[in-house]
Amino acid sequence: MDIIDREARSRLMARIRSKDTKPEMVVRRIAYRLGFRFRLHRRDLPGSPDLVFPGRRKVVFVHGCYWHRHPGCRLAYEPKSNIEFWTGKFAANMTRDQKALQDLHDQGWDPLVIWECEVKHSELVTSRLSAHLGPPEER
Repeated sequence: MDIIDREARSRLMARIRSKDTKPEMVVRRIAYRLGFRFRLHRRDLPGSPDLVFPGRRKVVFVHGCYWHRHPGCRLAYEPKSNIEFWTGKFAANMTRDQKALQDLHDQGWDPLVIWECEVKHSELVTSRLSAHLGPPEER
């Protein structure tokens, strides 16, 4: 059972953003500090990746653990109310994510997923970005 009424829950859920989230902003700052330049949210690419590195044909998604169901993560907990709705919603999210990753591979792009819980460890994000993107280009 939900502890707040339906209208209040609706208002709360409507405030959740899909772009410019705190985890995404942290990853952007790290990538920029490493010397990488990127484009944001290219809608012409499958899944509309959060960061796009066109010259390298690489993309980065910053996924929220709850919404995208990070396996084994404590942030990907199960809701206690409206279980049937949420089960279907999460399954559709995961299917859409897998299709976007596969479509990107098929189009010659190399995707990386960084999870919300990983962003708390900037050295982990730094090493994952560096390994994925290679050395920054010289100007």
